[in-house]
Amino acid sequence: MGQGAHAAEPDQSAWIDAVRSAARRRTSRARGVWVAGVGIALTAVVAVLLLVYFISGIGFFGVAVSFLLALVPLAIVLFSIRWVDRWEPEPRWARWFAFLWGAAVSVAAALIFDAWAQSAFGRIADDDATARFLSTAIQAPIVEEGVKGLGVLLIFLVWRTNWDGPLDGVVYAATVAAGFAFSENILYFADALGRGGDALGATFVIRGLFSPFAHVVFTACVGIALGWAARRGPAVVTGAYLVGLLGAMLLHGGYNAALLLVDDYPTYYAVVQVPLFVAVIAFVLHLRTTEARTTFDRLAEYGEAGWFTPGEVRMLATTEGRRNAIDWAAALRPPRADVMRSLIADSTHLAFTRQRMLDGGDDLAARADERALLDRIEDARMRLLA
Repeated sequence: MGQGAHAAEPDQSAWIDAVRSAARRRTSRARGVWVAGVGIALTAVVAVLLLVYFISGIGFFGVAVSFLLALVPLAIVLFSIRWVDRWEPEPRWARWFAFLWGAAVSVAAALIFDAWAQSAFGRIADDDATARFLSTAIQAPIVEEGVKGLGVLLIFLVWRTNWDGPLDGVVYAATVAAGFAFSENILYFADALGRGGDALGATFVIRGLFSPFAHVVFTACVGIALGWAARRGPAVVTGAYLVGLLGAMLLHGGYNAALLLVDDYPTYYAVVQVPLFVAVIAFVLHLRTTEARTTFDRLAEYGEAGWFTPGEVRMLATTEGRRNAIDWAAALRPPRADVMRSLIADSTHLAFTRQRMLDGGDDLAARADERALLDRIEDARMRLLA
């Protein structure tokens, strides 16, 4: 990693503005950590109250059994999110807030509104089937995706510097959705448990094994839209959010309506859900491949300006290079694998900061981020070679 000058050096006044912006953004990041702590504490309180509500209505045994069963689809989803997030991991505290928002705040809000909506639909609907359709296919998607989407938007607004593109949006949206599905599954499994073992088995297979990613697919629309907006500046955020939210509601509404209307669920699952799930997997893989390619291309540009050698670009921007670099740092005395991981993370963020500048994002803020990241990269290199 060389000491060459940046290819697009700002003039003195721009540099002073960039330094001031960097100071503001450091303050913003510190405030983001503080907000995360407060947010996690508040959502945790809601989670405890929700658990008390579950136990009071279902009983401890029913909640315990349902809780253990709900861990299965949750583990499947969280493992998948972790795999998707490996290239550029998001802050753990932000992901905790996302999960608790979905598991506690979103579910509590949905339960409160659901009680009101069922009463209202019962008065305006001519029969139970119509009331159920209105509640399941219209009210539930609007309320649930609205509250989940609000959580994703809050994460975007508070921790904007952590969003580098659509894949980050998928990670945060999927984490919110995973939390919501976890708490919702507890309710569904507890209800089935009260109806007998066959009902519980069928519910677990359908919700826990056949469709653990349903809520993830719906809410991912919001994350993808905001991730796209993250690279293009604040002017498009509102429009992108509304488009993503509408997509989430339509997908959720169509999914719920089909479950009410179809008689042959296995055929519906094979014809509709499997192709949809395969398409989502293919899209996420495309995003992941694109992120890896973007990292390599942008770091190569810094290499041309003298900041990295070609070997360092391969080390920081390829899976094999990263693995070998961490193994090498872990073998040092004392081990410095954590320093190498920080170097890899900062270099990846540097690449996406550069991409944000190329896409026409907030240029001054991006330059401030760029300067701060280059300083941290130089510091990490000195610590590795000390």
